[in-house]
This record gives sequence, structure tokens and C-alpha cells, in this order.
Amino acid sequence: FNCVLVSKYVSGKPLFWYFKHRQDLKEKLELIADMLRKLHENTKTYYDKENEFSKFHYVLNHLKINRRMKKEYKRLLGKWWHSPLLEIKNGCMIHNDSTPVNFVFHKGKPFLLDFELASPYGNFVCDLGILCAELKYYFARKGSSKSAEPYIHNFLKHYSRDEKEFYKITRVLPFYMAYGMLRIAMFKSNKSYRDYPLREAKKCLEAIGKI
Repeated sequence: FNCVLVSKYVSGKPLFWYFKHRQDLKEKLELIADMLRKLHENTKTYYDKENEFSKFHYVLNHLKINRRMKKEYKRLLGKWWHSPLLEIKNGCMIHNDSTPVNFVFHKGKPFLLDFELASPYGNFVCDLGILCAELKYYFARKGSSKSAEPYIHNFLKHYSRDEKEFYKITRVLPFYMAYGMLRIAMFKSNKSYRDYPLREAKKCLEAIGKI
């Protein structure tokens, strides 16, 4: 209690503003992709797979859903656990809360805020999946989740070094988009706002049977 964390104040528009106004959203997402790439590549470490799943279970345990639904999510998580898709050579520092309010643009430069939930041993696709889930949820609330797809595709292509990496990312992405959707549902008290992300999270986890 005898210390305080001081951080620099960064003024500017949050990414959510660009979601809302659709102004230069593609370009802003490309800048974020570059920034996340830099974060992930410069913080290589070992990979803690168990911690990645423990985050999922934490969210599930705090979701207001019935026991049957919770059991189904956990069954699907079991399939992902045994899949080689989540086996990677190295982990890295991930932000783990890459939502549109945590990205701010100041004089055209992106800043990433609030590293409170950051993990030093994560899978880099986690940050991509959370942001993609936020994109899809936002556009779904505005009438069509398909409107998010071009932005998601371009964002992932820009992040990827080549087609091979893009292919690998898109195979793992459903797992982390499910995590992102469940996080969204956890913070929604209105049932109508929770139903969509809960359904989408289940669809994403079910993708393991189609990959």
C-alpha cells in the first residue's frame, strides 16, 4: 500500500471510435497488427498451455449459464486440449485484453493501454482472437456480423508474414475468438446481449471438428 504505479497519459481516439464511425478502420487495424507483431516477436519465451486453458475456465466459472451449457463448453475445450493445433514452440508476452478501448491513436500512432491482464507465456493468437471477436460482436450488434469479415481478413493478412503463417493463424483463431466471445458475454448483464456471444463461442469451439 506504500507504492503507486504512474503511467503516462495518452490523449487521442480509442479504436472503438473508429469502429463506430468506420473511418479509416482498415488502416487503423493494420497499424495495430504491426504493433502486436512487434510485441509478440520481441518477447519470445516458453509457452504455458495450461495457463491458456485456465483463462477459459475462469471465464466459464464466472458466466451466468446453466450447468448443461457449461459442461458442453468444457467438453469442446477438451477436444482443443488434445489437438496439435495449440502446440507451439514458443510463447510470448500477450496483452490478453486487446479490446477496442485499450487501443488509442495519438497523432496517427497507436498506443496499447492497460497491461494488467498481460501474460508473459501466452499464444500470440490470443490477442488476435480477442480483437476479432470484438469486431464481429460489434458489427453483429449493428445488424450484420458478416460486415466484420473483410476487416478481420485484412487484419490477419497484415499481421501474417506469409500465406503459411496466415493459414496456421486461421486454424487456431476459432479457439481464441471463442475466448473473446465468452469474455464479452461475461460482462453483459442483459440476456439479449449475452445470447449472441454465447452462441458464437460454441460455434467457434465446434470448429475443431471441421479443421
